[in-house]
Amino acid sequence: MPKLSHLWRFAGRRRTRAGMVALAIIAAALGVPTTASAAVVPVPTTATLVSANPADSTPHARDGETRAFAQVGNTVFVGGSFTQLRQTASSAWITQRYLFAYDRTTGTMSTTFLPVLDGAVNTLLAGPGGTLIVGGAFKNVNGVSRKNLVALNPSTGAIIDSWVGRSDGGTVRDLALDGNWLYVAGAFNWLNGTAHAGLGRLNATTGAIDPSFSIDATVGRHGTTSYVWTIDVAPDGDTLVVGGNFTLVNDLPRNQMALVDVSGTPALLDWSTDKFVPPCASPTTFVHYVQDVKFGGDGSWFVVGTNGGAGWPAAYCDALVRFETAARGSGLLATWADYTGNDTITSVEVADNVIYLGGHFRWVNNPNAIDAAGPGAVDRLGIAAVTPATGMPVNWNPRRSGSASMPSGTSNWGSSVPVLWRGSDGLYFGHNSDGMGEEYHGRLGMFPLAGGRTFTAKNPPSATTGNLYLGTASGTLAKVPFNGTALGTATSVSQPAYTAAGATWRVDDRIYWSHTVAGTPTGSRIDISLFNGGAIGSPWEASGYNDWYNPASLTGAFFLDGRLYYTRTGANGLYYRYFEIDGNYLGATEFALPTTGVTWSAVRGMAWVGGRIVYGSTDGALRSVPFDPTAAPSAVADGTTATVISSATPELSWSTPSTFFSVQ
Repeated sequence: MPKLSHLWRFAGRRRTRAGMVALAIIAAALGVPTTASAAVVPVPTTATLVSANPADSTPHARDGETRAFAQVGNTVFVGGSFTQLRQTASSAWITQRYLFAYDRTTGTMSTTFLPVLDGAVNTLLAGPGGTLIVGGAFKNVNGVSRKNLVALNPSTGAIIDSWVGRSDGGTVRDLALDGNWLYVAGAFNWLNGTAHAGLGRLNATTGAIDPSFSIDATVGRHGTTSYVWTIDVAPDGDTLVVGGNFTLVNDLPRNQMALVDVSGTPALLDWSTDKFVPPCASPTTFVHYVQDVKFGGDGSWFVVGTNGGAGWPAAYCDALVRFETAARGSGLLATWADYTGNDTITSVEVADNVIYLGGHFRWVNNPNAIDAAGPGAVDRLGIAAVTPATGMPVNWNPRRSGSASMPSGTSNWGSSVPVLWRGSDGLYFGHNSDGMGEEYHGRLGMFPLAGGRTFTAKNPPSATTGNLYLGTASGTLAKVPFNGTALGTATSVSQPAYTAAGATWRVDDRIYWSHTVAGTPTGSRIDISLFNGGAIGSPWEASGYNDWYNPASLTGAFFLDGRLYYTRTGANGLYYRYFEIDGNYLGATEFALPTTGVTWSAVRGMAWVGGRIVYGSTDGALRSVPFDPTAAPSAVADGTTATVISSATPELSWSTPSTFFSVQ
């Protein structure tokens, strides 16, 4: 797909909260290698999704694009490069350039908020004292000189004369608010007449410059003028993340990204990554790769959406990546990376334990192909939602496409979604086209919270006492009491729905198992059934991966914290892929875990019980070994600490992959 050399990204800022997460991830083919001394594995959390059906009442714009939203009371403010508006698909167009407002409850456009600007609006904020702070590429507002930055009365659009902030001779591209500190980013060298390169901090109430903030982003990539493209401030106000085309910050190497400690006197942090240094594609096509940044939850992590074309996995091109705020040092790597397969991500938002991303992409979970759907690719046309723990997509797919009855002169698809923004009632989107969710939404719209859903993170049983189940014949299981260290007396249980079963794993109230089936694309599939200790119900086929993945190769498997851990035929290793229960999507990348002293090629059947891997073997014995995935890159399982729970007996041999643990 064609791409723009500069895909504008601008958004009003809103902070959200979520949980603590990882410092690094395990090395693997096409995966993300680690530089940290230990990994903290992210734990999935309960999340709430907005509706996939956009609200019908939002107005429409045309020409240009929507770049920013803000909200004051029930009024939503919309900024961008558009020039005309209309209330409905059949209404006449009216001229209103760059900035307007509407009532969020009715969608009715304001007839009193009518400021006149002579250039595009790139970013908006609801400021202190009921103000609207506007940044962009304008020189005059309401006929008065106001260079690129202004505070307006949100009722009338009148300039607040006492607010003195301005960007002298350079565009404002992003704003972030923390308390009464207003962070300003852009392509400027002066703020309020004071030298500042790309970054500055103002008093949000007065617009006065903060002289203690002296962080300069300089030396643009490939001979371009340096600028800061995107910023966000952590919820606790202690850390500022910065992205742009710069290569130095305060004369220290920081290629496209930097972190700033703003808990006291602002200071550049010892945090840098080299993953935006190598060229992804033509440097003249993609001057910078970092398109948007946003902190998640409590600020312990942040996500970055990028463009850049081909070049991964050496660089984070055309990907959504997650970094850990507390990490320190150079050459830092992401916790996870979700590649689109050569398509741009232009905006990200984190809300209610969900990461939303928008842009010019066609797939996510697609590291194995360029401009095509590779093995594992999940269809997501221009907008998606993924989990913070793994970056895997969830079951939310409105798609950036219009209806068959789109009004004349409109477009279904465009190159950019410059902004995703979580307002009080939903997720607002701004784009440079007119189709969203198979409906007409000219340049903007909103996915409401009403009609959305909450999904709960699922895991295997956390108890250490229950039963181990072992497949002994097709449709038959041995049920063996197990207290974490010793076995009880086995009983035979008929389970006619559990047939042709291979590796099996338990997740919450259901079990999954590989099922050999002739005529399928891979010769096998994964089946799912509800199970609470009684009869295994009629299975249904998981739909997210059976066209490309062959689960018959699994010799044992268990699920934990968004990962499917497994062994496989012909390999002496312990592996994992991300596995998203909401939608049943399997990660396209296999990761190898560091272990020692365990012959994984002999494993037949596994379960996770109370922090240990309980596993059978080709010799028929049942063993267990402590398992700590956070120990990586040290061994996560050490065979010298393994114990034999039971040897093979004539009645029971633990040599089948169909083993799982259940409390019932």
